[in-house]
Amino acid sequence: MSPADDPSGATGIAQPLPELGFYGLAGHATDPASLLTEAREGEALGLGTCFISERFNVKDAPTLCGAVAAATTRLGIATAATNHNTRHPLITATFGATMHTVSGGRFALGLGRGFDALFSVMGLPAVTGAQLTDVAEILRTLWRDESVIGHDGPAGVYPFLHQGAGLDGDIPILLVGIGPKTLELAGRIADGVVLHTFFTDETLERSVAAIRRGAEQAGKDPASVRVWSVVATVGDHLDEETRLRKLVGRMATYLQGYGDVLVRVNGWDPAMLDRFRQAPTVTSARGAIDATATVDELHQIAELIPEEWLAAAATGSPAACARTVASQFDHGADSVILHGATPDQLAPVVEAYRPIRPTVAAERCATNPGRFVS
Repeated sequence: MSPADDPSGATGIAQPLPELGFYGLAGHATDPASLLTEAREGEALGLGTCFISERFNVKDAPTLCGAVAAATTRLGIATAATNHNTRHPLITATFGATMHTVSGGRFALGLGRGFDALFSVMGLPAVTGAQLTDVAEILRTLWRDESVIGHDGPAGVYPFLHQGAGLDGDIPILLVGIGPKTLELAGRIADGVVLHTFFTDETLERSVAAIRRGAEQAGKDPASVRVWSVVATVGDHLDEETRLRKLVGRMATYLQGYGDVLVRVNGWDPAMLDRFRQAPTVTSARGAIDATATVDELHQIAELIPEEWLAAAATGSPAACARTVASQFDHGADSVILHGATPDQLAPVVEAYRPIRPTVAAERCATNPGRFVS
């Protein structure tokens, strides 16, 4: 058997699966140093990309992305997401250029809209589609080693910006989105798109169609935009409390924060969301439910969430989880993020996935999460 045919690889590191990704420091992590172990384990397992979700505590995106680059040699790296309005565009461009160079071209910059209420209390403007379009062009101009002169647009007023990084190759931009308007925008301006957890199969298909439609409107090849489905992966091999937190707790936390959007895009019953929000266990929550609820409270909350909502995830045996992951490609995804679990927790699912790995995904996806194999 050749090394290319051996899933364990000639060096003990599994043959790569560039179409699969995971989130580093999934959930409410308090020890950012553990990302180094996660990155190494993810790479050894064969996972293709480590995604970094930024939070304003100990999850600073540039720092964590640099740590992943230093700890690995072939793992793709992406923010999913950071927000352009929290940094000057020249600072963001410098972050991207530095990561591109340090990682040997493995980095993609993922941007998102974020939360208007949070930006309001921070004294920052809400993110708009016009701003995202504008800032994407500013970043690409700087990365082409060109100057931005006399700019006055939705992203801000910039008399003169220049970087002079002399990059070898370009840096893909990803956009994180939920609703159809944002996804159409993503198709127009982004190289890749990261969807949201707990999308039904039908929602995934509609979302992919919106992205392809936006790309076509921009005169791009619709198939050139790499779409990442995001699937909560919570197998039976995990203990009960972990499963509750990663499935019920995570869904409940999303419903706390932006349940209206998630319910609307999935076509779910808004009355069930109202029932959830009015329940005493939810109204008395001490913060994000997946981080603060007790096991008993999670059991109570599970009774408030319809089974069909929780079914939009990879659950059951590792083999059943793997089949759900593989099915994402049948519904239009190009790649899949196994969400909410660390690489060591994902290992049984990844091994069950290898024998049923879709050929197209294996052949098309590049190491960089915003690119396809040319």
